[in-house]
Amino acid sequence: MIQLTAQTRIFVAVAPADFRRGIDGLAKLAREELDCDPFCGALFVFRNRRRTAVKILAYDGQGFWLCQKRLSSGRFRHWINGETTSHGTLEGHELSVLLRGGDPNVAKGSPPWRALQ
Repeated sequence: MIQLTAQTRIFVAVAPADFRRGIDGLAKLAREELDCDPFCGALFVFRNRRRTAVKILAYDGQGFWLCQKRLSSGRFRHWINGETTSHGTLEGHELSVLLRGGDPNVAKGSPPWRALQ
């Protein structure tokens, strides 16, 4: 089971991913494009070109989880803006808003008690 906590690191790919890729292909994207170790326990979020589906890759210490959400109608209108980088980061509540079709940039949460390391 994937659990979202305040300490969960969430990396979001700005550019669309080829959704024919499976776990190994997305782990390679996490390593090369997002410059992160896919075994670090973070969540990696990818979208398809048409913005109708999202895949989340996670490693739980024993193996990888690959989750997919495909919208029956509509598109994910709001996505991380990437003029300067190939990826962005989200907090847990922002990911929940994004997966429900909302704008994570305007999702207000309480400020962290202390900075995450």
